[in-house]
Amino acid sequence: MFSYKRFRDNVEVKLSSMKQNWNASRNGLPVTLRETEVLWVKEKLETESRQDLSQGALSATDWQLVERIRRETEKHNRNNVTRTEAYRIFFFHHPELHWAFLAHMVSRNGGWNMTDLQGSLLSTLLNKQERIHLFEFFERANALIFRDAYPQLLLYEESKNQQKNLFYLLPAFHVSRFMKPFWDRFIETKESSLITTALIINEQRYMEERVIQNRYFRENVIETLKFKGQEAVQLTQVIFPYVTSTEKAPSSMRLAGLIIENFADVKERIETGKKLYAILFGIEEVLQGALHFAKTTPHTGSRADFWASLFSAKEVYKNKQYEKERLNACQIIDGAPPFYSPFLEDAWNDHPFQPPQHGDWWKDDTAFEYMKAVSVPRLFDMTSEFCFGLNKLELVVLAKAAIKKR
Repeated sequence: MFSYKRFRDNVEVKLSSMKQNWNASRNGLPVTLRETEVLWVKEKLETESRQDLSQGALSATDWQLVERIRRETEKHNRNNVTRTEAYRIFFFHHPELHWAFLAHMVSRNGGWNMTDLQGSLLSTLLNKQERIHLFEFFERANALIFRDAYPQLLLYEESKNQQKNLFYLLPAFHVSRFMKPFWDRFIETKESSLITTALIINEQRYMEERVIQNRYFRENVIETLKFKGQEAVQLTQVIFPYVTSTEKAPSSMRLAGLIIENFADVKERIETGKKLYAILFGIEEVLQGALHFAKTTPHTGSRADFWASLFSAKEVYKNKQYEKERLNACQIIDGAPPFYSPFLEDAWNDHPFQPPQHGDWWKDDTAFEYMKAVSVPRLFDMTSEFCFGLNKLELVVLAKAAIKKR
């Protein structure tokens, strides 16, 4: 039945997002990459031979540092919550390394994707085995990126502490040789956009063969109709909650981000990563609001972290029967329960990490095709799109329930 109030409320939310896009993006700063810096790195990469990392090539002190970083990485690679927090702490100690904050915010999304599988909606639409496959997919990608990137961050920290370039140790962690000249340059120039873009490229290429092209994940996740259907209706979203005032109320919480239409395409993932970087660091209101959110809101995996009026991690809402729509625009309808969104620790046990096969993805200069400036997307405010996607999901749940009753 048509409801004028419902129609008006949804239009108001949409107009609010459009206004936010216009106001905040007018002064957005693009991610720029100086051609001279890119050429310097490219030439060094072409001429630099691989380091000899036999036991005798490194000192005992070097090996002690390598082992300490390995232990530190393994300690924080326990689950999505520990990884996300490790990124957060690192960034606030080293704010010049923008990638760490981007990784923190994207890693929060990884946790939300994991707990969604046990929440009010997806637990109804997917069977147990499908949910396990998706969790393993999200977990593997999250853990592999951390395993590759976090030792690089710790080497940078130690290089600062010792006032010495320690990136000759990168091969000990099986990091692609693509990264070393970028780190060498960053230590000299502190040019954040260059190292951030390099890390975005590296982590997506690193993940490509180990997760995206992995036969198990292709058969059980990427090529399944349900995964493709989610992309078709634009439900694969990456969002950055950002507070637009010092009061953390629903009216001041907004969501910036993008929709990924083809997650299996490495080019799209890289370009999306660059655009997300431009949104997060190119729009001052988003950056300051996201920083406030990260400082004041510990990551638990529950979407209640950013929208407590829509989601709850309380067990009482876990098995609430879905009988009618709960969402009107971006508000729960009076009398309806919130969406159940559990803490990660309540949704999934820690998953033992299986080390990947070693190998370097870098073979030629094609990666430098991505070394280009990127502008702030004109449409970045995802507040209304997020709510619209949530409403799509609940309508599918209700349709499924109606079919079962026939």
